[in-house]
Amino acid sequence: MKLRVKLIPVKMDRASAILSQEDAQELGLLVGDRIKLIFGKKSIVADVQIATGMIERGEIGISKNVMDHLEVEEGGEIEVHPVSKPPSVEYIRKKMDGHKLKREEIYSIIADIVNNALNEIELSAFVLSNYFYGMDMDEIEWMTRAMIETGETVKFERGTIVDKHSIGGVPGNKISLLIVPIVAASGLYIPKTASRAITSASGTADTMEVLADVCLSVDEIQEITERVGGVIAWGGATNIAPADDKIIKVEYPLSIDPHSQLLASVMAKKGAIGAQFVVIDIPVGSGTKVPDIDKGRDLANDFVTLGRRLGLNVTCAITYGSQPVGKAVGPALEAREALETLEKGKAPKTLIEKSLGIAGTLLEMAGIAADGMEYARQVLESGKALKKFKEIIEAQGGDPNVSSESVAVGDKTYDFFSPIDGAVSKVDNKVVVKVARAAGAPKDKGAGIVLHKKIGQHVRKGDKLFTIYAEKDWKLDQAIELAMRESPVKVSGMILERYPSYRYY
Repeated sequence: MKLRVKLIPVKMDRASAILSQEDAQELGLLVGDRIKLIFGKKSIVADVQIATGMIERGEIGISKNVMDHLEVEEGGEIEVHPVSKPPSVEYIRKKMDGHKLKREEIYSIIADIVNNALNEIELSAFVLSNYFYGMDMDEIEWMTRAMIETGETVKFERGTIVDKHSIGGVPGNKISLLIVPIVAASGLYIPKTASRAITSASGTADTMEVLADVCLSVDEIQEITERVGGVIAWGGATNIAPADDKIIKVEYPLSIDPHSQLLASVMAKKGAIGAQFVVIDIPVGSGTKVPDIDKGRDLANDFVTLGRRLGLNVTCAITYGSQPVGKAVGPALEAREALETLEKGKAPKTLIEKSLGIAGTLLEMAGIAADGMEYARQVLESGKALKKFKEIIEAQGGDPNVSSESVAVGDKTYDFFSPIDGAVSKVDNKVVVKVARAAGAPKDKGAGIVLHKKIGQHVRKGDKLFTIYAEKDWKLDQAIELAMRESPVKVSGMILERYPSYRYY
């Protein structure tokens, strides 16, 4: 059937085409079916949408990106043919029934995800089937290898390649900005690809972007790493394990993170950049993805097992995650705190000990030092790490003369003070993130929150607890309102509560 093109002024991630009810019936199509659009030598497979009124019989509505792909203009005639669903849809249905998938079936699914051959419903079905039924280690290994093979990879000709990754869940986790220069200054290669914030106040890529360009190609990542020893780049700007980003877009609105997908997501990216030694940071505790240390050990065991299957040497660091790392939360605030740590060699204990511990583990795994943490401390305190970080910043297009004092943060601020004498009993990770995001983070780079007191510290009435930073007055106001309603920092005296609460007069 030939149909006349009508422009639909909406950009769509996937190719879609809108038909009239009459044309859809004549072709035997329902919503969600697929059709092949052909114009000259160009073709594309699109999902079927059906509309009444906006599309007349004999017309087909397509978006500008589909028109550009076909090189057709509005009013031009294109051929339309029904096509069957790809075999991977049957494999997804097999997983939905609780069956184990074969290696080639998993590869087919991942390849179709990368090629946009699956619609959102089919992709969601795959993610949910993994969430409900899980995968055994064979399936996870096959999925990881498929994610590597369907994307770009980096191949270094020389040097020892190491990497680290955090599974997330803890605000203020800017440790990569310390670990990468420490490790690179020690003679290792560390091509760190990082993520942007999804639900957090700042991803590592958001924080590094305050200082330098993070949108680097695979070739640029390789060249910079070989030249200066390390890089901190946004993984989404590359085509490394591209299926992962598409899967994450489905997981986010569902608020789920299937165990099998978490393992494959992390390890595919490490395998794709050719890492030989990897440290996985697994924060545990209240407000994290892993509630207790026993579950942390189970997850660590799975990472180590999967790494062994892939030929990667993996060590997991189970870390304390019940409060933010360091004091600053938000892109520019975290960049400033990381730079200050590199400049002075001193920082809040949670930041410096975690950074040195993980950097030290990498140094030990690679045979650089017997006591990796002490070696890392010397690299930090000697100024070598700061010098290396400035080399990395310059290589990524940033200002090598940047300092912690020159990092611009939000000029709209508000301080919160302790209402009583006592001690900080809780710093709520989730509320810290909510307040920082209400203030504008991560979009507004200067927005966020700085904690002046953390768990266990004694306070007097009137002591400063935390400060909110924002770039816009109205965002500061909404962050203040949220913090008054749900305080991120809780102070308790010796008497926690009175019961009954009425008073005697």
